[in-house]
Amino acid sequence: MVLQFLILVIFPAGLILAAVNDIATMTISNWISLVLVACFCGLAVAAGLPLAQIGWHFAAGGLVLVICFALFAFNVLGGGDAKLLSAAALWVGWNDLFSLLFMTALLGGPLCILLMVYRSLPMPVWAYDFKWLYRLHQPKTGVPYGVAICGAGLIVYAETPLMKTLGA
Repeated sequence: MVLQFLILVIFPAGLILAAVNDIATMTISNWISLVLVACFCGLAVAAGLPLAQIGWHFAAGGLVLVICFALFAFNVLGGGDAKLLSAAALWVGWNDLFSLLFMTALLGGPLCILLMVYRSLPMPVWAYDFKWLYRLHQPKTGVPYGVAICGAGLIVYAETPLMKTLGA
């Protein structure tokens, strides 16, 4: 019962925490990604995923980490976003990796458009009292892509091998 609860809650909670953190501060703390990786290791073994399948999950996470590191090096993607997307790839695994990446891009487009519209409008006086709203309004701030990663992870997670161990 506890195992099922942890499988249901940890990954979504980590993603939501990362998204909120990204909106509020434009950073995703390293500990969030590290906790997600550590929890996957324990839960995958406890849930009885075959070792080969766990290996494919790590292959997916590793591949995404290498690609995201390159994007980070070219200043295309933030470091926190890169680590969070890699941790999410670990959780969803090889079979659902394309779905995760596709949904991240699909949600990231409207996120960028909404942010561009928000930044093109004059900022209301009351919004200056909220640092995160002011920060998001600045054109050079970037995009809190953790929001798109969170949404994609939540959508794809239900179909992953780890969730299927619950009979979902």
